[in-house]
Amino acid sequence: MDYPQYRKYKNNQSYFKIKSATEFEEIKLENKTWNIYCFKAAILPDRNYILDMTTDYSLYWDKITAEEFDAILNQVDEK
Repeated sequence: MDYPQYRKYKNNQSYFKIKSATEFEEIKLENKTWNIYCFKAAILPDRNYILDMTTDYSLYWDKITAEEFDAILNQVDEK
């Protein structure tokens, strides 16, 4: 599988950059503010979540481009 891969929830509230089979970034809309979270999978359910995002994603996620992800990333509040 090639990385990175990009996804978003169908409700446009979270955007994902899947960096590897064990690591992803999530940009999430919370209280009208975009926040970013970095996640490393340490247990099987977490790795399965990443696997679902990359192989069986059509029910919950849409595939997006790096440019779409970067456009949202530019809106993340610096803290």
